[in-house]
Amino acid sequence: MKSDNAKKGMQQAPARSLFHALGFTPEELRKPLVGIVSTYNEIVPGHMNIDKIANAVKMGVAEAGGMPVIFPAIAVCDGIAMGHEGMKYSLMSRDLICDSTECMAMAHQLDALVMIPNCDKSVPGLLMAAARINIPTVVVSGGPMLAGHVRGRKRSLSSMFEAVGAYTAGKMTEDDVTNFEDNVCPTCGSCSGMYTANSMNCLTEVLGMGLKGNGTIPAVYSERLILAKHAGMQVMQLLKDNILPRDIITPDAIRNALTVDMALGCSTNSMLHLPAIAHEIGFDFDIREANKISEKTPNICHLAPAGPAYIEDLNEAGGIYAVMKELADAGLLHTECMTVTGKTLGENIKYAVNRNPEVIRPLDNPFMKTGGLAVLTGNIARDGSVVKRSAVDPEMLVHEGPARVFDSEEEAIAAIKGGKIVPGDVVVIRYEGPKGGPGMREMLNPTSAITGMGLGDSVALITDGRFSGASRGAAIGHISPEAADGGNIALIEEGDIIKINIPEYSINVGLTDEELEERRKNFKPKAPKASTGYLARYAKLVSSGAKGAVMKRPEEIG
Repeated sequence: MKSDNAKKGMQQAPARSLFHALGFTPEELRKPLVGIVSTYNEIVPGHMNIDKIANAVKMGVAEAGGMPVIFPAIAVCDGIAMGHEGMKYSLMSRDLICDSTECMAMAHQLDALVMIPNCDKSVPGLLMAAARINIPTVVVSGGPMLAGHVRGRKRSLSSMFEAVGAYTAGKMTEDDVTNFEDNVCPTCGSCSGMYTANSMNCLTEVLGMGLKGNGTIPAVYSERLILAKHAGMQVMQLLKDNILPRDIITPDAIRNALTVDMALGCSTNSMLHLPAIAHEIGFDFDIREANKISEKTPNICHLAPAGPAYIEDLNEAGGIYAVMKELADAGLLHTECMTVTGKTLGENIKYAVNRNPEVIRPLDNPFMKTGGLAVLTGNIARDGSVVKRSAVDPEMLVHEGPARVFDSEEEAIAAIKGGKIVPGDVVVIRYEGPKGGPGMREMLNPTSAITGMGLGDSVALITDGRFSGASRGAAIGHISPEAADGGNIALIEEGDIIKINIPEYSINVGLTDEELEERRKNFKPKAPKASTGYLARYAKLVSSGAKGAVMKRPEEIG
């Protein structure tokens, strides 16, 4: 056992004395040491139940013959961090989670891991760590929130943000907003739509790193505790069979995840996190491959914010296994990929059943014939940009309009709420990228304000920042290269005509290459917005959004 490095032999007698201080018995020290990475905290609703999940995992590990030890990882609530400088720290937390988990696992020579993430960056951060550390690992999330109910309809956090926009436009009273505020988030768990947290928890099943139901069993269901116990038991089987994360997270598994991503209509953030996970296994994932997969993968789920269904509905319809079965039957998945069950993906889903063809549509009756995400390129985004196509109003799939240019999210929100944005406009928000932000803030407040004010079917928004999974509309993010790196988005001027054609995967400003180069002669990127602390370090070390906004390797740092 790897943990013997810290437990056995005369030279480790001091370490054993410290284990004794923890109350370990000699019998326990002879067992495999299994780390349980708990992201429990008291400020993130998606993590307030994880103490119970962790205790259930402990029981499963102990039942199967292991010695479980819990240690923490941080987690940021994007909803609470939204709309102020706190959002700069959200994406950056992903790398802290990954790095700190590596530190704990390697410093203490753990034999195996069970990881318990839930909200946005904790899931990819821990998956990255699993691939990097490469000891037997199972991921079990805290589970999704149940949908809220307002005015006889299911609601979620995106409804709350849009209610604020509607209030600004005079379409709601303060009492209306309070009604939403009190009812849209009724339980613990990751917010109830197909936002980033639930997208990544669902894709964890597809990657093969989570057991059935990881992404969809609601947080408040006792079934979630049973799943956690089974995760603890299963990691001991993986240890016995020596099945490692890099046996499971392969290029084909990444492609499977992207295929299911298209079918589900996941958050655009998955196009940051899948490349980041791929980076940890040495797979240079080109985001433009998404379009090839999208062309042959119908969008068969329309979950909030794109449609009326919620994660609880997807769970009742058969969950991710049922979605994968629809795709696999059409030959769209690599079914030979290994998973944490010790079986292949194909073996896992063999008997999966779609119990609700309105929530999970058959491939011959999709919501869209192409996938939920698209990567657009053009003279604004030479290296690519990302849009959640399944959440765009049909009339906005092709759009042309004048640029309204802002160098920060705050400037754009003030203009939107001040009534200065009119139908036909294209809002341009720049210097919000990984380096320029720094931290690549989510633009949920601007997109929600646009939608809430009734402009969602007539105004587009483009940015080198990113979007929450709760955003909908013609919202195009991750524009690369970003403004702070001299990308052409920095050269756009007020009134320039922006041309967006999502079906043709293009985004351009109506300028010739010669005109752009002429503007570049007088261009100087804005000074960094952070000069100290983690923000400054991140800005110096982070890669492009097109590469997953990962921290550069030593050889890549100039």
